[in-house]
Amino acid sequence: MKEFKYDISVIGGGIVGLAAAYKLQKKYPYLNIVVLEKENELAFHQTGRNSGVIHSGLYYKPGSYRAKNCVDGRKQLVSFVKKYSVKHDICGKIVLATNHKEKEKLSELKQRGEQNGLINLEIIGPEKIQEIEPFAKGIAALHVPESGIVDFKGVTNKLAELITEINPKSKILTSCEVLDVNEESLITTIGTINTFHSVFCAGLFSDRLSEKDKMNPDLRIIGFRGDYYDLEDHAKEKVKHLIYPVPNPEFPFLGVHFTRMTDGSIECGPNAVFTFKREGYGKTDFNLRDTLEALTFSGTWRLFINHWKFGWNEYRRAFSKRLFLKELNKMLPDLKMSDIKVGRSGVRAMALGKDGEVIDDFKIVKNKNNIHVLNAPSPAATACLSIGDEIVKQATKSFNLKKNKC
Repeated sequence: MKEFKYDISVIGGGIVGLAAAYKLQKKYPYLNIVVLEKENELAFHQTGRNSGVIHSGLYYKPGSYRAKNCVDGRKQLVSFVKKYSVKHDICGKIVLATNHKEKEKLSELKQRGEQNGLINLEIIGPEKIQEIEPFAKGIAALHVPESGIVDFKGVTNKLAELITEINPKSKILTSCEVLDVNEESLITTIGTINTFHSVFCAGLFSDRLSEKDKMNPDLRIIGFRGDYYDLEDHAKEKVKHLIYPVPNPEFPFLGVHFTRMTDGSIECGPNAVFTFKREGYGKTDFNLRDTLEALTFSGTWRLFINHWKFGWNEYRRAFSKRLFLKELNKMLPDLKMSDIKVGRSGVRAMALGKDGEVIDDFKIVKNKNNIHVLNAPSPAATACLSIGDEIVKQATKSFNLKKNKC
């Protein structure tokens, strides 16, 4: 087997891994950095399968990692995509209230957004809603002008390009899976990577790789599949920007929404159903190890018990176009069965504690010579450059990095 040597390895070729590698390379140009991705292309999983939304920072608890990194990350991301001509559009969104109970929550959402640094938030009535989204029906909405859409895969590939421009000795290796973790080396499918330090950004497999690094992460990653429908060409005019429902605080997901993508297509979704395979994008995908690990973890059952009604409704919608449409009709009543077609799917990594509570904030921890991003839920893609800054900060201290090589 071949042997390779690098100063720092970054495991995971999604947007968080590439942002971490880019920020490290930018601050320390002399470092020879390698990014390891098990698939044959970057951004294959969560990065390339989310809804492509630039999140504004509206929903997150003020003062949390997610809130701080989302707002700062969004500003950095928008500057980055403008500078490097990555497809994007700061088109704004509306959070649509369809009844009085939802309307009452808009003021709280507005206040939270303002605490997180958002500007020009406005609660609007039916007339203004019709101006922004003529086919949407609601009694009020929160207009969020700083939200937008972006090609996250394009961002990831541009970050990879910039890393090797800064230091041609650094490498982006695809089709390279990490099999085991030793003190100063990684055993991979292409050989041994000798490295002083590693940064693990493994998404759906963050817990498993932390265990290979002899950690006890005290959480389990559970996969939840999200299915999308697309609007048929003749129905695309029914959505102009982004339309979100008012989130239910009792549930760990935002609910189905409408997203105009950078290629002009319109996605509707996603739902959220437990998947029996961590990278299971089909409705019947199954992996024995993934299933056993999930179903023998006490937190999984506590989550199911706490949210069984929500879970049951999501499963019903997953197998019924009619029920999925019924949910969409709450915001767009004129939408018809003939207007939607089955689209793609993605799987999000949900970190659960043993008590069944969702760990909803970013979790970045040091272990010996390494750093692990154990949890990076939405809006991690939006916040990737800010998360990269946090990793650089931790690496500078933990890895004793110096600005100059000598």
